[in-house]
Amino acid sequence: MTGDAVKAKNGSMVAYDGQMAFKKLSGGGEGLRGMVTRRLTGEQMTVMEVKGQGTCWFADRASEINLVTLRGDKLWVESSNLLATDAGLRTGTAFTGLRGASQGNGLFTTTVEGHGQAAVLSDGPAVVLRVSPQYPLTVDPGAYIAHQGDVRQSFQSGVTFRTLFGEGGGEAFQIRFEGEGLVYVQPSERNTIAGDL
Repeated sequence: MTGDAVKAKNGSMVAYDGQMAFKKLSGGGEGLRGMVTRRLTGEQMTVMEVKGQGTCWFADRASEINLVTLRGDKLWVESSNLLATDAGLRTGTAFTGLRGASQGNGLFTTTVEGHGQAAVLSDGPAVVLRVSPQYPLTVDPGAYIAHQGDVRQSFQSGVTFRTLFGEGGGEAFQIRFEGEGLVYVQPSERNTIAGDL
């Protein structure tokens, strides 16, 4: 950093050289309105601002770190998967509906938008998959991390009579993406409500 700033998950700094200052930000870095919104939606995110001269390294639970470049577009990412953003990027919350509920993450997710980079965490190197009108994509909710672009998502259920008797294939729910954009998945699945069926 050369006097600029980044917003990072509170407590995620593992080392730095030079001169750095750390300041806790309220409401996920979105001020009072963001704090109220995040409390009401359950999309909790504790963020600090890091400013200074030098290099600062961040990490969280030995997770893989994936840099996503935004060029005026929006990234939808679970708050637990967001490690850091350029200070100029705006964060907010958005309704996800059944997709979030199937992941066990709630009905809302974090959005990041503007120009800059966001550091997204994954369990193993993230796989970036393109969605196009000709090639929609279906994703396991437990592997989903984030998406960007002009993408619509819908919730699909594969629950049948056999599932209720323990004869299901373990893929009872999926998220279908249509449109034009990118979807980020991790090469492992977190425990989800959908994974129990």
